[in-house]
Amino acid sequence: MLIKAGFDIAFQCPAQTPMLLQLNIHPSRDADLLSPDVINSDPRLPMRAYVDHFGNRVTRVDVPPGLVTFSNSFTIHDSGEPDETPPDTDLTPIAGLPDEVLLYLVSSRYCDSDKLADFAWSMFGGIAGGYARVRAIADFVHSKIRFSYPDARPTRCASDSVQEGIGVCRDFAHLAIALCRCMNIPARYCTGYLGDIGVPVDVNPMDFSGWSEVYLDGRWYTMDARHNHPRIGRIVMGRGRDAADVPLSTAFGVANLMRFDVVTDEQATVRTA
Repeated sequence: MLIKAGFDIAFQCPAQTPMLLQLNIHPSRDADLLSPDVINSDPRLPMRAYVDHFGNRVTRVDVPPGLVTFSNSFTIHDSGEPDETPPDTDLTPIAGLPDEVLLYLVSSRYCDSDKLADFAWSMFGGIAGGYARVRAIADFVHSKIRFSYPDARPTRCASDSVQEGIGVCRDFAHLAIALCRCMNIPARYCTGYLGDIGVPVDVNPMDFSGWSEVYLDGRWYTMDARHNHPRIGRIVMGRGRDAADVPLSTAFGVANLMRFDVVTDEQATVRTA
């Protein structure tokens, strides 16, 4: 399956403003690209990229005063297979987890699992098996939070979501991650493209998506509490402890968002005789 994806995002800056952009796909998907994944700017600006300590590609750019547009359009190959379901195996003991996974067991900026431990154990402590707990947590979060773009709030933490019961995709992910960490299941945040492929078209404008991954049976598996069923065509851009580690843009000054368009469409495959 081929997917055409990209974005067109504009900022208005009143003064010279250094920015960081996390708008490329994750390096782990580079081999699937059929056209370059390149950030373009108007006006044309010098940019350079580096890979952060989570393995994400980050672009540095100095934006002059005025309007600046960042855009990208690329084609990528995808398996077309839905998210893989983990085996229903026992939970891996903490002593058996790899060192690099341990940071995904502790509280972070938006996944304040330290505030939810008692609640999580009262809800899910009697459930045996790693995937069974993950499934119960995803079902709970899916039913607890009502999706609403107008109610998006950048300061909302997982414990807030339990109280407020409303949010956007990142809030579903943060609460699911925090509850998994309470139950000693490593969980991390992902951001990327997720188009309406294989599902009814969403009435909301296309946007980047946030979901989570859980570490079970020696590897990472997708966990999407918002949609709560396997999806097709995810293109990961960044991974981290929570959304604070994978912001789409960081401005060291004022950068007013003027335009935000995202595209993710399945492309028809041309067959030759």
